[in-house]
This record gives sequence, structure tokens and C-alpha cells, in this order.
Amino acid sequence: MAYGPAETFRLTVAPVASGLTAPIYLTAPANDPRLFVVERAGRIRIVRDGTLLPAPYLDISALTSTNGERGLLSMAFDPAYASNGRFYVYYTAADGAITVSRFQVSSANPDVADPSGTVLLTVPHPGASNHNGGQLAFGPDGMLYLAPGDGGGSNDPAGNAQNKASLLGKMLRIDVRGNGYAIPSDNPFATGAGGRPEIWAVGLRNPWRFSFDITGQIYIADVGEAAREEVNVAPATSSGLNYGWDRIEGTLCVGAATCDTTGLTPPVFEYTHASGGCAILGGYVYRGAAVPEIRGRYFYTDLCTGRLQSFVFRDGVVTESVDWSLPIPGTVFSFGTDAAQEIYVLTEGQVMRIQRTQ
Repeated sequence: MAYGPAETFRLTVAPVASGLTAPIYLTAPANDPRLFVVERAGRIRIVRDGTLLPAPYLDISALTSTNGERGLLSMAFDPAYASNGRFYVYYTAADGAITVSRFQVSSANPDVADPSGTVLLTVPHPGASNHNGGQLAFGPDGMLYLAPGDGGGSNDPAGNAQNKASLLGKMLRIDVRGNGYAIPSDNPFATGAGGRPEIWAVGLRNPWRFSFDITGQIYIADVGEAAREEVNVAPATSSGLNYGWDRIEGTLCVGAATCDTTGLTPPVFEYTHASGGCAILGGYVYRGAAVPEIRGRYFYTDLCTGRLQSFVFRDGVVTESVDWSLPIPGTVFSFGTDAAQEIYVLTEGQVMRIQRTQ
């Protein structure tokens, strides 16, 4: 892994909340000071003013399988949440199927959701309990994006990532403004000819986390097999891209010294496992106000090293890579952002905010 020079100032992580059980994602609705923390076992908890509320916002643990890498993995608030109260969750059902469901906040209590949800989309994921992906997020176009993994096993044994008849190993894009979901007319296979109409991009292995920047670009951190970790960046308007798995891992040909990369979109950033990395944990481009010096930097880490890293993607090139030499206590599982676009780090039982060392 190539580490950049440290900055002249230091960052730290400040505890915000503890007492959580396997927190795995954090988000917040627009203009809302509360933090909504997803627990992998199937609960969503609220942190208000540094206090973890005792009652969960939502509890779907009875619907959620948690073996392997499964669980309740993320949530996304509808862009119109303030008026319609809708939000969406991404979880693995009892049979392992990747499931996207819609829920709604209670009309009587803004800290509690109505437990009766509506299943919108299921992606069968039989067999292996890994490579579920886990992220869903609304893009700048108001569409809902989600990224299932390739179905698990070594080297995509079923060939799902390049199979356009499968939703596994893809970036999907759907319109959830109605009661169910619709297919956006500008999806690459919107008519169903040539591939599943929900598909937006193909060739992903296990895109555990992706995020949108205010520039309109999507950053996809895709976990590698045994050699390389990668970050893909593209305009959110770029439909039909092929990120290469399982033909390439990063820019490395899989199973051969050379390979045909025609039509493949290489990552903008990659690193090897030589210095101890094993699985990239993608984060966000910092757009908060608390630390203006880091605005525009994309933050990420690795499951095996836990080292906070960042870079700037500018004019199609990754520059200014920095290793923050920041010891994060515990194993990092994910990042999150609040309504003010400050970035948080989630470990086994804690939520911590990235901030400048005082």
C-alpha cells in the first residue's frame, strides 16, 4: 500500500456514542441533528445530543439473518423524508436473499418507525454468506442506487459479476417515488433487452460501501479477492460501465499474465495487500465545515490495517494521498455522515467523529 506524507496538522477521532451492538452504518436525514445508527443484528438506533435512545427506531431482527457477512447493512432516507417520512433499508433475509424494503416513520413519534414495511426488491443470494455488498443511497438524480456483491465464494464461481441476467455483482438503480419501484428510462437495459433493467453498472465483486459527492461523482470502494483493493470514481450519469471483475482485480488480470480489457473501466486508485491490507472500507468525500483543510478529500481505511487514509480526486487523477497515522481503537467496520456532512467512524460498539486535534 502506498502511503502519502502526513499533513502538518493532525486528525483524531472523538467518541460520540457507545453501548451499541455491532454498529455498521450511520446516516441522518437532511437538516436533522440526530444520528441514525444501523446495528447489524437488525436494529436502527438513534443518538440525540450524544445520548443513545433506549428504544430502537426500527427493529427488524426477526426478519434478518446475520451469519457470515449478512445482516441489516445500511439505510437511506428518502430525499423527501421531511414530508413523506419514508426510508429504505438493505438487509439479508432468513434465506440469505438481499432485500430492500421501505418503511415509514410513525405519525405519533418521530423517534419510532412503523414496523410494517414493504418489500420492494429481493436478490436471491443462495449458498455463500459473504459478498452481500450492503450499501444503498440516493443519487443526485433522486434515484435509489444499491450494490449487491457477486454472490460469494472465491473468484466469482457462478460468473455473476459479468452476467447481465443476474443482479449480483452490479450497481443497481431504481425509481422508488411510487408505491413499488420503477425502472428509470435511461438505465442501460431499461427495456430488458441485453440485461436486467435494474442494472446501472456491472463487474463488481463486493462493493461494501459507495457514496456520492456533491460534484455528482460516485465513489465505489470494491473489496478485492487476494491481491488488490480498489476505488472506482465516475460521474453519476455514467451508465453501463463495466468495472471489470472477474476479469480484472484492480488493474491486475485474474488468472493470467495478460487479458483483454477492452470495454472495462479501470479503478482510479488501487493498492496491493503487500503491507497488510485485505479489504477496503470506503468512506466519503469530506464536505463538512469543522475541518476546512480536509474538504474535498475522500476518506477510506482497510479492515485489516485500520489506518485512516485519504486522497483527492481531481481532473481525473488521484493526488495528495495522506496516511493520517491515526490509531483508531477497535476494528473499523464502516463510515457514516451526519446532516452537516461530518464523517464518523464505526467500530465494534462505538461511534466516533473525525475532527482536528485540539
